[in-house]
Amino acid sequence: MVAHFARHYVNEGGLIYDVGASTGNVGRAIADTITARKASLVAIEPSKEMAARYAGPGKLVVADACGFNFKPYDFAVCFLVLMFIAPGDRCDLLKKLRSKMKPGGAILVFDKCQPVGGYAATAMQRLTLAGKVSAGVDAKEVIAKELSLAGAQRPIAPSELPRGAVEIFRFGEFAGWLIEAAYPDADQPA
Repeated sequence: MVAHFARHYVNEGGLIYDVGASTGNVGRAIADTITARKASLVAIEPSKEMAARYAGPGKLVVADACGFNFKPYDFAVCFLVLMFIAPGDRCDLLKKLRSKMKPGGAILVFDKCQPVGGYAATAMQRLTLAGKVSAGVDAKEVIAKELSLAGAQRPIAPSELPRGAVEIFRFGEFAGWLIEAAYPDADQPA
């Protein structure tokens, strides 16, 4: 899906941000679009340990995205990153990203969500766990990782996303949204 939406929003000579780039999976997934459109990718990763393992295209910057000086861009990806940013800083980061989108640009967000209420929350949590186990991850590893994330990972609430975010994906507790740039009103001064 990341590659699909990149093909739709990255312009010729465009700029792409991979926020929370980790080892470069997003960059590798969109490498064909980067090449075809002669676009530039800036991968932002706060962890020096993860940055040392980066194996993607573009320029890697070791920095905290919340304090990063973004330039006007076409497409940004926040893939499983907002849940690791303090809740009080998430909205500010998204506002900053939105303010730097070029007309026609977009932000793609994939993240873990706070559970919905009732029994549906239990069913969705089990769906996520079952998906990891069916992908071949040992159940003990799944539980150990979940427990290790206490205090480091705070799932997002969809209400933290800007108005107009369109949900494009959902699997258990994980969801994806597309946030498009607002076009300036032709009747308003620039």
